[in-house]
Amino acid sequence: MASLGTIITQAIVHHYGRDAFLQRLSHPFWFQSFGAVMGMDWHSSGITTSVIGALKRGLAPVQDELGIYVCGGRGQHSRKTPDELMALGDRVGFDGAGLTRASRLVAKVDSAAVQDGFDLYLHGFFVTSDGKWTVVQQGMNGDKRQARRYHWHSEALKSFVDAPHSAIDGPAQGQIVNLTDHRADVSRTAQLELLTELGPDRIVSEFERLSGTEPAQALLPHLIMPAHHDVRPKDVFARRLHGTLAAAAERGPVDFPELLLTPGVGARTVRSLAMVAEVVHGAPYRFNDPARFSLAHGGKDRHPYPVPIKVYDETIRVLKDAVQQAKLGREEEMQALRRLDDQARRLERTATGPSVEAYIAGERVASPALDGRSVFGWERDLVAPGKLRDTSTG
Repeated sequence: MASLGTIITQAIVHHYGRDAFLQRLSHPFWFQSFGAVMGMDWHSSGITTSVIGALKRGLAPVQDELGIYVCGGRGQHSRKTPDELMALGDRVGFDGAGLTRASRLVAKVDSAAVQDGFDLYLHGFFVTSDGKWTVVQQGMNGDKRQARRYHWHSEALKSFVDAPHSAIDGPAQGQIVNLTDHRADVSRTAQLELLTELGPDRIVSEFERLSGTEPAQALLPHLIMPAHHDVRPKDVFARRLHGTLAAAAERGPVDFPELLLTPGVGARTVRSLAMVAEVVHGAPYRFNDPARFSLAHGGKDRHPYPVPIKVYDETIRVLKDAVQQAKLGREEEMQALRRLDDQARRLERTATGPSVEAYIAGERVASPALDGRSVFGWERDLVAPGKLRDTSTG
């Protein structure tokens, strides 16, 4: 995941710049699709930890070259964010103290100003060498075993307490005190007045009068993942899948002839590359079915199928070579990936193909030959008589 995430990041920065990468991280549907195409469980809360951890490890050797730095993480790593930002500020030259203040404010807002029953345990701070940043942090409701993710982006930030989020992800539930809602401005002002001008009796009476009222949630991109683990037809826009498959079949022989010579893997890799290309080039509306991107490299938990290691490694090899060639001014391979994405969008209007169930079934059959692997082990070992475990329904 660290290798693939790094190469995708490099491709995005090459085509669109660092600011565009930060903007994508702040969009919940893209973030979820990014994790899915990297082989993480497509709907799990663990996708946040995995993506941030993979990028922190993978980008470290090239962070100065890209001008993108990843601070924080899960648990104790989140508490190290201020020290990391201050050290980077001294080394890189941006305002470490100002960014440390921003990091602390973001964490404080989502733990105090937004009281929704989710306790923060993860804080990922992405910052560029010119001081722009995106924060992705997550809270957990232990009783319900559910997570909620909060996205922030400095580009559109006008205030830390007035509609600051670029997105909040998670199922709606119960009463939520959201003092960051723009329509709660009167409430924020009134609270200061209560603290400075009124005594405790008046505060209690005001609370009783207002009890039961709740400012409406601002209209943000809102991603709610289903309870089921397996990928179902309703989770995937089939026409987009068919466009990807058709584009791989059409552009593969033209743009990836040497790749197709790889016995048993090449053509399959082109299909994965088409999905990776969409993660690099796709518009935000393209990611409202993140489950589709799990069809590129499967998932660690065998949903929708085990990660095909041969395909995964070949995808990394092709992308790495394309990025390295682009650094030398040779754009042919990077442009081939872009054409693959363009063709998929054109063909999805007319292309036909297998159902989602049939596609997944085919990948499961091919999995042992492609070195399929999951948390349960190598697929070639699991299909031995008496060893196969059916994990297809979670």
